[in-house]
Amino acid sequence: MTVEPRHVTPSDATAPMIDPFGRAVTYLRVSVTDRCDFRCTYCMSEHMTFLPKPEILTLEELDQLCSAFIAKGVRKLRLTGGEPLVRRDVMTLIRNLGRHLDTGALDELTLTTNGSQLAKYADDLYAAGIRRINVSLDTLDDKNFARITRWGRLNQVLDGIKAATRAGLKVKINTVALKGENEDEIPSLIEWAHGEGHDLTLIETMPMGDIDGDRTDQYLPLSRVRETLEARWTLSDLPDRTGGPARYVRIKETGGKLGLITPLTHNFCESCNRVRLTCTGQLFMCLGQNDDADLRAALRNDPSGALLNDAIDEAIGRKPKGHDFVIDRDHAKPAVARHMSLTGG
Repeated sequence: MTVEPRHVTPSDATAPMIDPFGRAVTYLRVSVTDRCDFRCTYCMSEHMTFLPKPEILTLEELDQLCSAFIAKGVRKLRLTGGEPLVRRDVMTLIRNLGRHLDTGALDELTLTTNGSQLAKYADDLYAAGIRRINVSLDTLDDKNFARITRWGRLNQVLDGIKAATRAGLKVKINTVALKGENEDEIPSLIEWAHGEGHDLTLIETMPMGDIDGDRTDQYLPLSRVRETLEARWTLSDLPDRTGGPARYVRIKETGGKLGLITPLTHNFCESCNRVRLTCTGQLFMCLGQNDDADLRAALRNDPSGALLNDAIDEAIGRKPKGHDFVIDRDHAKPAVARHMSLTGG
């Protein structure tokens, strides 16, 4: 099915999407593919079974769904995966979505990537209107990188980050804190990132998907990490918010900014303004819940868009107050069965 890109202007916008707890939903994260060229140990099992291609939304359908949300008040759109840049012709989608920046209907179009394809696409991303990206990087050690990502090539990622910087993209590094795997490297990662002019955000591992291992072996609470960092550096809390779940501190000695995403030690649900769309058209109103809405059926069964509009409204009306993430020895199984690569980071 081919769907012509819809031109959305600020005057098209309906009343803001307000969930049952009074939170305005203004941020949409979209997984454009469940596929990835890495197999990170905390994200995927080593031998993943990916979705059949007929189940995946076309690029035109993804454009129409994103445009529908923009018309309903979404101001920030983040493309994720899997690895979004491994999807064939993904730049066509990104360039089309960039039109909403030109009209003022969208404040920001951004991307989360593992960095493997950035050397190829950095200039095109900037030309399409993207100005800020997140790059996932958990170690600067070649052997550890290969072990954590299973298939990864560290130099390819580092070259991609350099290409992104040259293209004018602001890079933020995302690092998952992993007990016994990279916790000793966290200070050096921060020093490297801040020395290169990049902010860095630490993330607690989340109990999602069967990863062939015990979550308790990976979980490192960021409260403990912060204590370690405060013994080394001077950390000052910042009021900064970027529309995401991170809380920020400034490190006096490096001059850089450090984000902390703590879904387990300190959840961020009270200010959640996000929903997540999968590459199959499932809308998840909460990353840590299984409740979803089938927007693919609404999109394909009614070309007028009325059914889709109603389905979005009904889904937002079911957005829960918070997630159910927990990791301990009594909850070794994932709190949510689907993999992070399906939901979109």
